[in-house]
Amino acid sequence: MSQALENQALAPVAEPVETTERQDATIEALKGDRPLRILLPSYRSNSTTGGQGVYMRHISKALADLGHHVDVISGPPYPDLDPRIGLIKLPSLDLYATPHPIRAFRPWMLKSKIDLFEWWSHNWGGFPEPYTFGERLAEYMVDKIDQYDVMHDNQTLCWGMLKVRDMGLPVAGTIHHPITMDKRIDIAAMPNPWMKFLKWRWYTFLNMQMKVAHELDPIIVVSESTRQDVNKDFGLPLETMQVVHHGINHIQFHPMPDVKRVDNRLIVCASADVPLKGLIFLIRAYDKLLKERPDLDLYVIGKLRDGPTKKELKRRGLMDKVKFISGMSDDDITRAYAEATMVISPSVYEGFGFPAGEAMSCGAPVIATTGGSLPEVVGDAGVVVPHSNPDALAEAIADLLDNPAKRDELGRKARQRVLDHFKWERTARQVVDIYRQAMQDADNQSRQTGS
Repeated sequence: MSQALENQALAPVAEPVETTERQDATIEALKGDRPLRILLPSYRSNSTTGGQGVYMRHISKALADLGHHVDVISGPPYPDLDPRIGLIKLPSLDLYATPHPIRAFRPWMLKSKIDLFEWWSHNWGGFPEPYTFGERLAEYMVDKIDQYDVMHDNQTLCWGMLKVRDMGLPVAGTIHHPITMDKRIDIAAMPNPWMKFLKWRWYTFLNMQMKVAHELDPIIVVSESTRQDVNKDFGLPLETMQVVHHGINHIQFHPMPDVKRVDNRLIVCASADVPLKGLIFLIRAYDKLLKERPDLDLYVIGKLRDGPTKKELKRRGLMDKVKFISGMSDDDITRAYAEATMVISPSVYEGFGFPAGEAMSCGAPVIATTGGSLPEVVGDAGVVVPHSNPDALAEAIADLLDNPAKRDELGRKARQRVLDHFKWERTARQVVDIYRQAMQDADNQSRQTGS
């Protein structure tokens, strides 16, 4: 076992049951007569790390709300979970949180191939966390298979998932979107061949993910757009993937009728220097609008760092005009959406698009792009324009600024669309049906092979 694991105690789980008891329990679970024991692995799961963290937080709670027993097993940064959810901490070296990762080397790493590989790969520009998490997971699960009915991977897509499956635990996998999309957009945005090479090096973990995706069954995808893109980029047959849309926390993100919307305030929730999020195209649209609307404000929920976005703001003289806000709680974001004239989602690509859905749930008028699944989320309850197109964004923003009645109507339709189509309870019920089918398939295969 790696030193990192030895240095941190893991959360306790239930005692193993005998094989015959497990077989009886499996039969009862397949009948739908008892709650499932579900393990949700995720290599990094804090909601601040992105959509995968948001998904883990909410799907685990929704499954618990249905009465199932849920454990999350995660590397750092660890998630904030509902008190009913068990958290099993599977420590990594967490080198992204280390100011000097090369200096993080310790002699005890020489005794652990997993730790040594993580340190070496990270410092040579790779992203080893999905692989090393999977190896630690498989090591941890050797004597714990009987404690769960099914495991649901959160797009780790690592060799370790197949090892756990081969130990006898049915495994379902979720793909939020193929990271090949990030790779193409990131590499295209790099300013020189050396930077393009470094980005290419970082994405080499994709080779593993593509191969593992072909081995996992079932595969859950979070939108029809993702289904089509996984088919194109990973080569997975369309019929092997099942679409289950994410939910939106419609209770947290709710309209605030007592809060007055502020005139001329645009809000976007986006990582400043992730090319996928398209913030730079919104900044260009905003610069164009300011020429005739000097009182127009743009608030960005996110942190500005040194990089292309800051250079763009300086070049256009907008450093003091665009306001970046970070460290906001969900309550803060809900109020910000309630005060906004409109919310913009300028992404080049989204596997789902939580910020757009959360703004809609607050009853805010939303402008989104054709990037990935955003049209599926927004439907006819918002304005959709071509992605990577500042002129189209500027035109749509100007139209809504000049039409308050249209903004009000879109806000009402947006909230209703979330209530009709994007509740987490619906998501949880659909994935449970998929779990039971995966368990049935595994049971049938076991009977056929006599194992």
